[in-house]
Amino acid sequence: MFAEERHRLIVEQLETDGKVSVAQLSERFEITRETVRRDLAQLESENFLRRVHGGAVTTTEASTREESHLVRTAIHSDAKSRIAQRALSLLPVSDASVIIDAGTTTEFLAERMLRTNASAGLVVITHALPIASVLVQSQAVILELIGGRVRGLTGATSGAQTVEEYSRHRADIAFIGTNGLHAEFGLSTPDPLEAAVKRALVNSARRVVLLADSSKFDQETLVCFARLESIDTLVTDQQPGEELAAALEAADVEVVIA
Repeated sequence: MFAEERHRLIVEQLETDGKVSVAQLSERFEITRETVRRDLAQLESENFLRRVHGGAVTTTEASTREESHLVRTAIHSDAKSRIAQRALSLLPVSDASVIIDAGTTTEFLAERMLRTNASAGLVVITHALPIASVLVQSQAVILELIGGRVRGLTGATSGAQTVEEYSRHRADIAFIGTNGLHAEFGLSTPDPLEAAVKRALVNSARRVVLLADSSKFDQETLVCFARLESIDTLVTDQQPGEELAAALEAADVEVVIA
């Protein structure tokens, strides 16, 4: 088989599976692993893939890639809606404090809080302007906005001021989002400043609930902001795969399927 034909088949497999391994391609094409590595290097130079340890992934899996707020709101919206609806039942009773992280799934949660009586009497703390703009319409919520420099891509504050303000809080529960959820790497996000805020947020709550759809499973982005042991509950739309499920169980994370 000519190299051009192998390259076409490798790209097709990437489009289907999202990743390829050197060992699997070597066996499939009956060529040496070194030849596979040369094929992957050529395809990477043409921007068809990104090489990782043991193989390659699609270019959309880049560790610093981050979609705009508008795009993220549209992606997996049905799953996010179900997750947010299920998360309503985890809200504490009145006279409690709740942190809501920036993110599109947490924004779905805020919208549902506005439509129900689930938020009556709650102190809600957030650094996300889209979430604050929703909850400011509620007469039942005591809203506290965490300050800092606003990042246009997410509509949320970040930086030293945001981290410092969160460090002065100890909320009853925090609802957080993530860009990646991985058995070994934990929870991650592409931006270091956002990672610092999320780390402070996790440390500022007595109970931490992660809202993450299944597209985040087994993903690693640039900066880890929390280990699985820092999470109490994961609300998601599908059962995690075997490796991630075992890691969550070992970390004593409750998994709730919406």
